[in-house]
Amino acid sequence: MIDLTRLNGHLIVVNCDLIKFVEATPDTTLTLATGERLIVRESCGHVVFLIAQWRASVLRTAWPDAVNALSCAAGSEVIRLPPPAQE
Repeated sequence: MIDLTRLNGHLIVVNCDLIKFVEATPDTTLTLATGERLIVRESCGHVVFLIAQWRASVLRTAWPDAVNALSCAAGSEVIRLPPPAQE
């Protein structure tokens, strides 16, 4: 689940697994698998970033030893990218 902001400023928590696609028209519009459309303040890039962060956290929780093993195999720590700049 990711936290997003509706155009009116209200917080909305969205199930990432239901997002079919994200588009800028020019406002960021999420189309869910249910057919529902949501318009949010965040940019498309930021929504994608939040989804990737959420999925990564699920994988880290499910396989914490795999993250450590990959980090050791690469000879360095896991690199964390900063979020994209807000538009």
